[in-house]
Amino acid sequence: QVQLVESRGGLVQPGGSLRLSCVASGFTFSDNAMRWYRQVPGKERELVATISSTGGSTWYVDSVRGRFTISRDNAENTVYLQMNSLKPEDTRVYYCNTYLPEFKAAYWGQGTQVTVSS
Repeated sequence: QVQLVESRGGLVQPGGSLRLSCVASGFTFSDNAMRWYRQVPGKERELVATISSTGGSTWYVDSVRGRFTISRDNAENTVYLQMNSLKPEDTRVYYCNTYLPEFKAAYWGQGTQVTVSS
């Protein structure tokens, strides 16, 4: 079955860095775009970054552009989110995501908490 398993987040001081990873299984990873979302409990999930199937194209929401980098390793079925210059407002639960057209369904990781605080 399709699985997306995220690495543990953590507590980081403002200005610090953290890298999230998401290991995929159950589908052809290299055929599919991947996304990172984030969410404050009780609010809608916000799309943070996307990466094309080959990694050749990326997109970022304005609030993280220049600080976050999405990347992927198709040989390892893994997508990453490198987060630098973290701010308290980056405190969210982060989710990786993909949409599989063959199943007409979106799939989500379990979510990982990132807390930016001194």
